[in-house]
Amino acid sequence: MDYKGVMDLILDTDDVTVGGGSASALSGALACGLIGMVCKLSTKKDYGIAPDKQLNYAKELEELREELLKGVVDDANAYGVIRDAYKLPKETEEEKEVRRQAIAKAGIVGASAPLENARLCRRVYDIGKALEGKSNPNCHSDLVIGYELAKIGTNGCLMNIEANLPLVKDVDKIQEFNTALKELRIE
Repeated sequence: MDYKGVMDLILDTDDVTVGGGSASALSGALACGLIGMVCKLSTKKDYGIAPDKQLNYAKELEELREELLKGVVDDANAYGVIRDAYKLPKETEEEKEVRRQAIAKAGIVGASAPLENARLCRRVYDIGKALEGKSNPNCHSDLVIGYELAKIGTNGCLMNIEANLPLVKDVDKIQEFNTALKELRIE
């Protein structure tokens, strides 16, 4: 499935395959568009960040947007891995153990996709905040909306990690996820 198909599912209240993690990544992608536009509209003069630096930010934001649009799909696919693990048979002790292990592995997949998206959204937020007071003042509302969308994207992805963390049994992965939760959260 491509990101346009996933976006349609995000808007479909009858579909449960795409949720908050994909919507959070999409929020970050929207932020890229707004903040990148602000950068490009801030190149006619130096507002505190040189025009070439503004264009560098705009280019980076275009790359981040593409990664986040891929992340929308990755998050939806991660949900499928978890769903499929829960569908495994559980009649015998052996089947139950295979299922438990599959769910634990699926939890890592389910937390890894939003972790990558949270890192991307956080970078978008940081760029937006760096532009505060140093970009075209006529675009201030676009900038603020952009970095607020990136904040929502970051924190939404982190909530998605927290939702999947109880499935994870690997102690090192749990530590990795918990560290990221502390480092990436935006207050």
